[in-house]
Amino acid sequence: MNEEITSLNTEDLEYIVENLKQFDNFWNENILRQEFYNENSKYFVLKSNNEIIAFADLWFNIDEAHVMNIAVNENSRRKNYGTKLLEYLVQYAQSLNKNCITLEVNEKNIPAINLYRKMDFQEVGRRKKYYNNTDDAIIMTKNF
Repeated sequence: MNEEITSLNTEDLEYIVENLKQFDNFWNENILRQEFYNENSKYFVLKSNNEIIAFADLWFNIDEAHVMNIAVNENSRRKNYGTKLLEYLVQYAQSLNKNCITLEVNEKNIPAINLYRKMDFQEVGRRKKYYNNTDDAIIMTKNF
């Protein structure tokens, strides 16, 4: 299997927008486009045999990186694509000399929480009713 992670281009963005429901129920086309053109944001795609399997958005401020989104195509879940993409994001943030990488995760998303813990992310706080005004977000950080 030929896998690669690259920066998202406009053609990839259009594919994701057209097929968004296969990847993510939380974000919408407007948010994706805003983040794609945000100078503080960088999107990546994981492709297998030239097919987009997953994408992620990494946002930057002065000394830290923030994972805005990791989305894996529903037909490709539980095959370590999310792990591969997250490992890439961590390495990318480190290559930019960031001090840490942070993210929020829905308290009910146990598989994602377990992945983040496995990769040494630590819970540092919570945002009450962050998701749809019902579920808490767990804030997790990995310091470098």
